[in-house]
Order: sequence, then structure tokens, then C-alpha cells
Amino acid sequence: MSAAKGANPEFTIAHVDFDAVIFDLDGVITKTARIHARAWKEMFDHYLKQRSRHPRPFDIDEDYREYVDGKPRYDGVKSFLVSRDINIRYGDPDDSPERETICGLGNRKNQLFLGLVEKEGVEFYKSSVDLIEGLKSKHFKTAVASSSKNCAEILAAADLVGLFQVKVDGRDAQSLDLNGKPDPDIFVEAAHRLGVDPKRCVVFEDALAGVQAGNRGNFGAVIGVNRGDEEQALRQGGADVVVTDLSQVEIEVNIDLLPSALGCIDRIERELSGKRAIVFLDFDGTLTPIVSRPEDAVLADDMRETLMGLADQCPVAVISGRGLRDVRKRVGIDQVYYAGSHGFEMTGPDELGMELEQAREFLPLLDEAEHELDQKLAEIDGAQVERKRYSIAVHYRNVGDRDVETVEKLVDETKERHGKLRKTYGKKVYELRPDIEWDKGMALLWLMGTLGLDQAEVAPFYLGDDLTDEDAFRVLAKWG
Repeated sequence: MSAAKGANPEFTIAHVDFDAVIFDLDGVITKTARIHARAWKEMFDHYLKQRSRHPRPFDIDEDYREYVDGKPRYDGVKSFLVSRDINIRYGDPDDSPERETICGLGNRKNQLFLGLVEKEGVEFYKSSVDLIEGLKSKHFKTAVASSSKNCAEILAAADLVGLFQVKVDGRDAQSLDLNGKPDPDIFVEAAHRLGVDPKRCVVFEDALAGVQAGNRGNFGAVIGVNRGDEEQALRQGGADVVVTDLSQVEIEVNIDLLPSALGCIDRIERELSGKRAIVFLDFDGTLTPIVSRPEDAVLADDMRETLMGLADQCPVAVISGRGLRDVRKRVGIDQVYYAGSHGFEMTGPDELGMELEQAREFLPLLDEAEHELDQKLAEIDGAQVERKRYSIAVHYRNVGDRDVETVEKLVDETKERHGKLRKTYGKKVYELRPDIEWDKGMALLWLMGTLGLDQAEVAPFYLGDDLTDEDAFRVLAKWG
């Protein structure tokens, strides 16, 4: 059950392992790393020209990453100057930007940085904010821990004030006399303010110094965020996992913390007040019980009557991983909309029809993969290959425990040989489907838009029981 795009995450945050997540700011949440780098370069290049007629300029990639990225500002100044055999007085934090001291140069860099922020604004990574909001909604504690003394200003410029329960920044580090990264002090302070043992915290960092800090602080997990070409350095620095984007991180839901829909009926009635409803339903495990073999799933007569009554009251759509023809036949209600193969193909009343054009080119590839899996899995008792038009499901519910690993290995090998397919998961099933940006959530939004129901006065409901349904839950998180 995920907050991540796709069903094969690089890392899963679960309550059984963690209670809190701590994020660096620049480069993890906000797109300010390049602004910092530009300000450092402008400051250092100007200073170096004053000292030498033919200076070697500050390298915005190598020098930034090696000497200043993730460190407190004055530590960054000192680190770079030492690399150039330049020794000047440390000075005082109150030094003017014109003074030739470590603090003066640091203040000059900060002046340049704030000027760029005021001029250009601050962008943030949407996937990062989505993850943080997902964590909060699932009862994880969150904090931001940044070396920057401008942390509050940056959050305000990005309109992210209030995103975190706890903030520890460069100003806190100065007032509390905390060591900067790569020492773990600010991360440890954040965990302390959250009331959580560091071993129960995940740290997200894009800078080598920050990854080293998380590693030295013995945090439960340190996730390196590789925004460039730093995977090896981040791993060597102590990252347990390296991702290129926070959409690759999944949140595992603690079922015990989820409220009962029946217990929230008063809230649901308030949400519906003055609005039109549209109801989306998964099929297997939602409209029918989970069965040993997919062909044995039968919609009960009383459930069909319930659906027919509901369809008389509001639009109803069934969004299933089953093929379109299959799910339509099993439900058998003409006034219901249907989305098969996780939404790659749809039909419904008023001659509505859609087949994702981009997916059609994958049909020969799926045919090849299906044939290969049929041959490979023929000798494994209980394994079942089920072809839908735009996906191949490999069911292992009836496979012996000792053979499950073999089934997944064979699915993985087939996926690797057909690189344009991606592997997804469900209850006792692996699936191969086109590796394109389309899922139940996108199908839901397409259907609402086509029906003219993507409006504030419409209240969408989604009922589902499996991992693929999380794609729909996610798009409705603030709406339905």
C-alpha cells in the first residue's frame, strides 16, 4: 500500500520499523541546491579574483559537492578555502559581507542566495511533499533538519510552512552549539524534539555530509537522494538505499490505525451534503470474495441487486485488473461504467469507450512474455498464468511455499528480457504490464473528466482491497 508511483518501491516505511521521518531541505524537498551552488560560485569567484590575477574558479559541481554541500555555511567557507591553501581569520557571525573573514564571506554568500530566492522564488519537489503528507496522514511524525539558517524563509517562499511537526535549522544549531554535518547533532536534536529514538527514524539526505551524519547517528535507515550522479558516493557515505526521487518510497499502511467507514458515517454524510456522488469499485476482493482461482469469482445475486440500486442513484464504475470483457461479463449491468486491465481499456453507457492508444504497441511484447511464462511455469504445481489484454497475471496462491521464490524469479527474468514491461504486485499475484504512466488512479481521473464530474460539487468514493487500488486512493486523498 503505497504513496509511491508504481508497485516496486526502492524502500518501504512501515510502522513496525519506524515512528518518524526526518528530511533535509535543500535538494530533498526544495529545488534550492542549484541556487545555493550559484551563490557559492559567485561569491568565491569574486573573492578569488581579488587574491590572484589568474585564479582557478570555483567548480559549481565538484567543489560544491566536496566542500560546501550540506554543511553549515561557515564550515563550507573554511573547507573550500583550506582546499585552496587560503587561511584567513574566522571573524564573527556579525561581520559585514565586505569583511575578509570566514564569517564575512559566508554572509556575502547568504546575501547573494537570498537575492536569488527573492528574484526567482523557490520550487519544491511535488513527490517529496506528497510523501510527507502521506506519512502524516498515516500517523508518522515528521521533521526537517537543515544546516541552513534560512530554513524558515525557504519554507515560507515555497508555501510549505506547517508541513513539519518539528524544524531544526542552522539558527538552532548556533544557539544550541550543535556541530554541523557530517556530525549527526541536528538530526539527533530533531529526533529528540519528536520524542523518538533515532533507531526508529528514517533520514532523507541528498548531500554526502548529510548521509554521513545520518550514518554516524545510528538512525534506523538513511536514504540517499541522488539528484545527479552521486549514487556511489552516497552509498559509500553510508546510505542504506539510494533513490532518484521520493516517489520511489512506499508507505505501508498500519491497518489498526485506519478508521472504520461505518464509524465515520456522520463525517461522510457531511462531506456529501450538497454534492453529487460517484462510486468506483474494485472487483476481486471487493465485490466478490477472494477465491483460489480467478475464474471462480462470481458476483452474488444480492450484490448485483445492490449495485443496480446504487447505479440508479449515482454513476457507478468498476475498475479492475481483469480484462474489460471479463469484468463486464461478470458484473453484467448495462448502466455501470467499466475499466479493465487497470484502466487501459474502458466502456460504459452512452457509447463511452476508450483504449489507451499508447498501450497498443505493447500487445506483441505481451504476447511474447505470455508464451514464455506459460512454458517456464508449466512444471510448477499451482502456478497459473492469466492473460488480460494489457497485462499478464501470474497467480501463486496455490503454489507451495518452497516454489514461490522460483515463480518470482521466473517472472523477473521474463521482465528483464522484455524491458518495456514493468512488474507490479497484488494479493498472491505478480503482474507484467506496459511500463507507461497509467494506473487505476489515472483511469479514474480520465473517467471523471470525460463524464464532466471533475468538479468541486462531486464527491467521489473508491472501494478497494489491494495494492493497485492505492493508485486510486492516492489521487482522491484530498478530494474523495
